[in-house]
Amino acid sequence: MSKKSCTFAVGKMIKHFLDYIAIERKYSQRTVEAYRDDLRDFCRFLGHDPEKFDPDNVDETDVKEWMLDMIEKQHQSPRSVKRRLSALRSFYKFLLRQGKVKRDITARIIPPKADKPLPVFFRPAEMEAAEEKLRVESLENASLQGESFEAIRDALIIEVLYQTGMRQAEMLGLQDADWDLNQGQVRIFGKRRKERIVPIGESLIAQIREYMEARNQLTDGHSPAFFIQKMRKGEIRPISKSTLYNIVRTRMGEVSTLKKHSPHVLRHTFATTMLDNGADIRTIQELLGHASLSTTQVYTHTTFEQIKRVYMATHPRAKEKFRHAPEGSLRNIEGEDKNQKKTE
Repeated sequence: MSKKSCTFAVGKMIKHFLDYIAIERKYSQRTVEAYRDDLRDFCRFLGHDPEKFDPDNVDETDVKEWMLDMIEKQHQSPRSVKRRLSALRSFYKFLLRQGKVKRDITARIIPPKADKPLPVFFRPAEMEAAEEKLRVESLENASLQGESFEAIRDALIIEVLYQTGMRQAEMLGLQDADWDLNQGQVRIFGKRRKERIVPIGESLIAQIREYMEARNQLTDGHSPAFFIQKMRKGEIRPISKSTLYNIVRTRMGEVSTLKKHSPHVLRHTFATTMLDNGADIRTIQELLGHASLSTTQVYTHTTFEQIKRVYMATHPRAKEKFRHAPEGSLRNIEGEDKNQKKTE
């Protein structure tokens, strides 16, 4: 790889680009920071000070070598390489529009093909077990204000993620004013601050009221955010990303055999549950805040149970065969499936 000459101060240009995607495009802080880190990594790969390199003196070969280095030496997944290339693409498109470069060197770069894994989700029995475990814990710790509050908060976090399908970042941004308990709905600000309204049920409303009462006792009615955490020295702060992640990982890890127990798995569980119970794909798209229907359609691959139920209930031959199935046929196979699920 040839080292390019360092002649053009681009530090301010990168900052202008990051300001553009944060303010004009309304990208989340997490995305802006990821783009910043990706651009810095590209500069360092070329042997440049991130503050001082000439973007017009870099070519397609440099980009391809960067991609190869990530795949072969850093052992990054195709998905990660594709995401980092996307940051560089966005930067060069911005430079092109600003007239700072003559051409977009990323335009003809083909990203590695990334396989899309099917979303994993918690089973209904696991969700019920998590709810019951937290309910019992809350009752047992009723006399201990701090521990009781944490059990109530953790239970609500699990239920809000499961019943609304909101993203982790969206939950971190929740304020009291976003909840309309009288109308039974929550206002969610998604990617690029796009707003959507999601309905909530009576059971969740009751949990929210219980949590707010416990929280207000802890904070004397002055809370910095909807979800909070108490620090070791007694300071009250908005709940952090790491604390939220660890709550879900710990609580769901106690009842589930899945390898992954993240907030996003609860989002998958929300979508899969809705689809399994008859919701149409467009409604789920709106509730999840997906810009593209194709993003939502990945959940259709996980809902064979719903397809099978509809088929058995509506196709005349299927119903007849199901009612009169001899030994060892479809009815017995169905029964074996149910028994197997009970033992899983």
